[in-house]
Amino acid sequence: MAQHEPTATGNGAWKPRIVAFFCNWCTYTAADLAGVSRMKYASSVRVIRLMCSGRVDPQFILEALARGADGVLIGGCHPGDCHYVEGNHKWLRRFDLLQRLLSDLGIEPERVRLEWISAAEGEKVKTVINDMVAKVTALGPLGLPGRFVQWDKELTALEHEIAEAAVAQPSVEREVAHVS
Repeated sequence: MAQHEPTATGNGAWKPRIVAFFCNWCTYTAADLAGVSRMKYASSVRVIRLMCSGRVDPQFILEALARGADGVLIGGCHPGDCHYVEGNHKWLRRFDLLQRLLSDLGIEPERVRLEWISAAEGEKVKTVINDMVAKVTALGPLGLPGRFVQWDKELTALEHEIAEAAVAQPSVEREVAHVS
């Protein structure tokens, strides 16, 4: 996913960019069911099919957000119904850790969502996607790529201050080294 400017509709209203990682056997199949059933859900969601939710690496979510996604949706088989026995249980443990990390980074927990959706739940896919888009729309753009530029400026200014302080007040170690 390339870095992009915020998405605007034809009338200038902002639409959130959502990346969805869907399990091939359940959630992706449910999304396909929703599509062939002509159910309407937000078009700003981009679905990435994985064989199992257990294959979602937390780095995928961080990378999606870093490249401009405003939210990430992960969909997998219901616990106990995983085609790979315990893949969804593995992802659930990683998801708990990821939520703590995102909180520490100041990213609202509503921006990253986990849902268990079986292949027969096309209506649930529609409902979950539309609900998530509404919640992320209410939060507004995440704008991490823009934040990176600001953080880089802050780090450069801090480095400059440290360098000036080092020149103005040489450390005791330097003074001791020069005396000997």
